[in-house]
Amino acid sequence: MTQRLLIIAAAVAATSSAYAAIYELPPEGQDVVGALSTIVATYDDTLVDIARRHGLGYQDIVRANPDVNVWVPGEGTEVVLPNRFVLPPGPRTGLVLNLAEYRMYYYPEAKAGEPARVHTYPMSIGRMDWETPLGLTQITAMAKHPAWYPPQSVRDEHAADGDPLPRIVPAGPKNPLGTRALRLGIPGYLIHGTNRPAGVGMRVSHGCIRMFPEDVEFLFERISVKTAVRIIDVPVKMGWDGEALVAEVHPLLEVPQPLVEESLEKIEQLDADVELPEVEFVSKDPLTHVTEQFITATAERPGQLDWDLIEALVERSDGIPNAVGTGIKNAATSAASE
Repeated sequence: MTQRLLIIAAAVAATSSAYAAIYELPPEGQDVVGALSTIVATYDDTLVDIARRHGLGYQDIVRANPDVNVWVPGEGTEVVLPNRFVLPPGPRTGLVLNLAEYRMYYYPEAKAGEPARVHTYPMSIGRMDWETPLGLTQITAMAKHPAWYPPQSVRDEHAADGDPLPRIVPAGPKNPLGTRALRLGIPGYLIHGTNRPAGVGMRVSHGCIRMFPEDVEFLFERISVKTAVRIIDVPVKMGWDGEALVAEVHPLLEVPQPLVEESLEKIEQLDADVELPEVEFVSKDPLTHVTEQFITATAERPGQLDWDLIEALVERSDGIPNAVGTGIKNAATSAASE
């Protein structure tokens, strides 16, 4: 089932035209938006350039094109654009940040007489020694052209590398926060732009969420304080596209993400009804994620799963949605096929 895509010009940067991908939400019981497509690279293209022009990050484009040279794809090379997505599980409200796929989803409230929509953007996440935490929170403050106050731990790291940081980095081209910052209720964490856009879609930050400058500026004008934010780590997503059961598989992050541990006092300060998950430090096998998502996808609609197809998809883990099963008509229960 193909959903209508609205391509909206967000900005024109020095090196590329950038767009925000906005899709009409599929009807209830349907979970896939967008479409897979291809383009032909020009002489001076890199995969990173192509990715940015088409709303994709580094991991998106590299996993979808494993045999293409990232920096010199070559004139005439066909490049896959993986702009088809299974929507993440859970409520379709506010911001949903799925770390495993390096991707953000924004569900604005639908205006009267207009269809509900979803925005989606690539993002960077915290590297292994600076994990981005999981949990429920909200936007608590918003700033244009923010100054950066690097925490002592970051200043110590830079000093050890011979690159000392000042206590305050003013707004400007050297500010790693870029031109916009959205503060989260998790102390010390932001969603922000960047002065190094080539790293969007990688695991490179000190725990914050980085976005392309044009994307965060576009989002900034459409979001508000108290917008709910849900940060998840779901490497296997599964949902319905017509009668097809579709899965989208990404590699597991190397180590489990820490869960947010907000105090009751902090929750009250946020004026948020936050239910904290229990801390879990055991990494799951990919097929465990498959089983969990299959159970979720077929909770209200019977379906059967082709294990040969899903195992092949897990082996590739390229982030491209594929049909891995079908619905079962007139069945009282759902079960995976042998």
